[in-house]
Amino acid sequence: MLGVAVAAALGGGGLIVARMNSGGAPATALTAGGAALAAAVAPPVSAPAGPSAADLAAADRAKQVEQLDAALRKLAGGTPDFSVAVLDRRTGQSYHYRGKVRFDTASIVKVQILTCMLLRAQDAGRRPTSAEMALAKPMIRRSDNDATTRLYNRLGGRTAVTRCNKRLGLTGTVVNSRWGLTRTTAADQVRLLAELADTRGPLSASSRKTAFTLMNTVDKAQDWGVPAVARKGEIFTVKNGWDTRSADGGLWAVNTIGRITAKNGAVDVSVAVLSHNNRTMAAGVTLVEKIAKLTRTHLRY
Repeated sequence: MLGVAVAAALGGGGLIVARMNSGGAPATALTAGGAALAAAVAPPVSAPAGPSAADLAAADRAKQVEQLDAALRKLAGGTPDFSVAVLDRRTGQSYHYRGKVRFDTASIVKVQILTCMLLRAQDAGRRPTSAEMALAKPMIRRSDNDATTRLYNRLGGRTAVTRCNKRLGLTGTVVNSRWGLTRTTAADQVRLLAELADTRGPLSASSRKTAFTLMNTVDKAQDWGVPAVARKGEIFTVKNGWDTRSADGGLWAVNTIGRITAKNGAVDVSVAVLSHNNRTMAAGVTLVEKIAKLTRTHLRY
């Protein structure tokens, strides 16, 4: 036989009614208000949180870098010395493999000389003169050495270009009075390429356009290197450098720097690949193009 043993009011809540069952054990029943109170006191049960979109993106990027590092280390085991740097202007992400190791520039230094010429004209409140452009055009499009020497000396040579490089943030570059023996890093070269495109950088819109036009119209025989990475419909700029020196036993330094863009803005990537001790120029070209292609395969830009 059931009987009510206790009835107590809970402040602001319902009643908890305790009954005795026929066996003498208490049986507790909760009114609606009491159930609400019990639910409020009980700890919430939630599903475990998964990784955020940012966490997933960071993990994917780390995997890309790890795989590219591995591919380049494997390549480096049987090839001449090289370094590479990549800067994706859309995401702000950069990648370096031995990016701060110095290499001879050979003719890629001509982009630095061009940039310094453009800045000097800007500082004087003018556009480049016809005489300056008459040297700059063959310097970039045909890699004309005589035109380069004349423009380099006209700017003020090593002292002037060193001062200009500091302004551009090229902290790892050491200018030589013989401009082709200037030493630079892949990291510095992608920084230079970024300055040629940065609307907030030191170059005016007119100067950026001049640099783009020249580097986008190099002689067909010299559009190897970075352009090998471009896909159909994409736009490239490029400047290559190649040189053989008796000091290196007649082996070749072969370098390529440039930028790949798409009209729809889906791609905006600068790439610099530097190498030396190549057996032939052709072997060096094959190497730098292979390295550039590996960066696109693994970084998926």
